[in-house]
Amino acid sequence: MAPSTPLKAVLLASSFTSISAFISNGGAPAPVAFRPTSASVPTSVTTSTSATTSTSLFAGQRRGRPRGPLRTIEVKPPMNDEIKAESVRVSVPNYTPTSSGKPQKDEALGIMSTADALAKAKELGGLDVILINENSEPPVVKIVDYSKYRYEKEKKAKELKKNSKTSEVKEVKMSYKIDVHDYGVRIKNASKFIQQGNRVKCTVQFKGREVQHEKLGFQLLDRMAEDLTKMCSMEGKPKREGRNMSCILSPRPEVTKAVNDKKRADDKQKKKNKRVGKETKGKKDDSKDAAPDISGSADEDVNDVSLDELLGSDTTTENLFN
Repeated sequence: MAPSTPLKAVLLASSFTSISAFISNGGAPAPVAFRPTSASVPTSVTTSTSATTSTSLFAGQRRGRPRGPLRTIEVKPPMNDEIKAESVRVSVPNYTPTSSGKPQKDEALGIMSTADALAKAKELGGLDVILINENSEPPVVKIVDYSKYRYEKEKKAKELKKNSKTSEVKEVKMSYKIDVHDYGVRIKNASKFIQQGNRVKCTVQFKGREVQHEKLGFQLLDRMAEDLTKMCSMEGKPKREGRNMSCILSPRPEVTKAVNDKKRADDKQKKKNKRVGKETKGKKDDSKDAAPDISGSADEDVNDVSLDELLGSDTTTENLFN
């Protein structure tokens, strides 16, 4: 008969275990394992054990990257004695600005041995020989100060990042039963976003049991793509996502080209205005330096003028004082 409570089942199992151990030992009592209590263990041992356990637990719980700012590891290109090639193609930077204000291309010195390149760098003022292209035959190196080379490289990367603005995805939301005026507003906003070079996500929202009219949603999105077909095209087909239906309209290549050309023209105009401002400021400074000092000569002229010339003279005044 099975026991009625779990406690009885545990007691019954323990009694069976004791009997089996007694039989296996030949009637001798089973050995009892000694478990030290807290009273039998010294306090110092207990404290050190608990401290070690807590420290190990804390170390195990602390995960992830260490605190503080992210550390960036700089990867330096091979330079000077690190270059293993026997012969290299050497170039030096040309910092002479052109008429447009941009620096000229690097000046090529030709192919020479690595030892000659190092000697040339030392001759030019203790510069560095930096490996630019290792895969070419022979490898291309550049004689330049490494700190200046790194500064120019970071400056170019920042400029490229600033100029290469990725297109954003703008969204236009509406209902399948949108009115004519509201539809015109959505078309106007979508065309404005596309003319800026951005992609547009057109979304039709359904509420409650309106989902059964999904055909009207497809027709609305197709109509919108047809009205904007001169400046954009639909990517794929409209998709249903839960209670929403959407499609992506991307600008045509000619629209993207016009946006990029306008951006380049604006950048050129800004640089031109900046250069003209610098030239005007330089001319003003030169004119100030070249202006004669007329204050001293004016004082001398005033001193040379006689009293009679200042007050005027006539015969009556002369007879009176004489």
